[in-house]
Amino acid sequence: MSRARDPHRSFFPFGNPFRMISPKGSQMSPQLLGILNSFEATLAERLKKLMPKNKDEILSISWMTLAMESLCETHNDIKNLALDIDLPVTDWDEKWIDVYLDISVKLLDICIAFSSELSRLNQGHLLLQCALHNLNTASPQQFVRACSSIDGWRQRINSSNPRIEKCGTILDNLLGSLDLPKVKNSAKGKVLMQAMYGVKVETAFLCSVFAAVFSGSAEKLLDLDVADTYLWAQAFTNLQHSVRFSNGRFDVLKELEEVNAFVKKLYPIIQGELDTVETEALQKTVEETGKAAEKLSQGLDHLAKEVDGFFRVVLSGRDALLSSLRSGATFYDSISGGKMDDQGVN
Repeated sequence: MSRARDPHRSFFPFGNPFRMISPKGSQMSPQLLGILNSFEATLAERLKKLMPKNKDEILSISWMTLAMESLCETHNDIKNLALDIDLPVTDWDEKWIDVYLDISVKLLDICIAFSSELSRLNQGHLLLQCALHNLNTASPQQFVRACSSIDGWRQRINSSNPRIEKCGTILDNLLGSLDLPKVKNSAKGKVLMQAMYGVKVETAFLCSVFAAVFSGSAEKLLDLDVADTYLWAQAFTNLQHSVRFSNGRFDVLKELEEVNAFVKKLYPIIQGELDTVETEALQKTVEETGKAAEKLSQGLDHLAKEVDGFFRVVLSGRDALLSSLRSGATFYDSISGGKMDDQGVN
């Protein structure tokens, strides 16, 4: 699904940047080429694993959790690649550093927005729990309280999150900052930039899927053009096509929709719209609603942990770069020093 105002948005507005980063005298050695090919092949397999099995899967918490895990793994892979090629920060072009820091800030902002939305949805679980607790008794007074709690739950899940609404602008700014700078006579620099391109494509697209799902607006879904010269290009194109056309809507999470379906069964009962209420039928519906609500809450908790993990992966990489710039240490030393922390994220 492309945006109405810009139906075919290229990831890079100025054409393929890798025409600019193939300078003479920077031929890759077999070792560097092997490192790059390994990175791209791994990214291709990771993207294949994200292919939705049916049209509703991208609206599920389980798929979104898998997508966030994929981002964490890819960002950790780019750190490992930086270690493998052993490119000192002193050899980084200032423009590379500026682009990296700019993108990392935007990704941190997006993570904060996603975390706030997951927290907002999970807070609604407390209201629903309160309603279900009150429905364990046949007291009309408790029914009134349950109705009030469900009204509060509905209001919360149907309201918009200003931070999510701003994600579209952040993603637009992210695209505008991704035109890669030139690489001058540096084979290692070329490897780093080409690998980072793959990271940015996956990151921008998956973040746009999250923004689309959370906002209920397909307009937030990015349409990225990728040249077929990369080992992961076909896998990405297939994934993007599948996500864009497998579902004509981005209105509600699958698990949330399931809870809402049970709530719709309960609502006429607690509002007194039915003349008679079968206690056994009511209890069964309350139990089913409780199970669906608990499944939703646990899924939201798990996804929130993955989003927090991605936030820390991005932050640790940013901190490692800034630390090496301040101390004069190599990026290798800075990342290695933070590796134990990174392992604790997942």
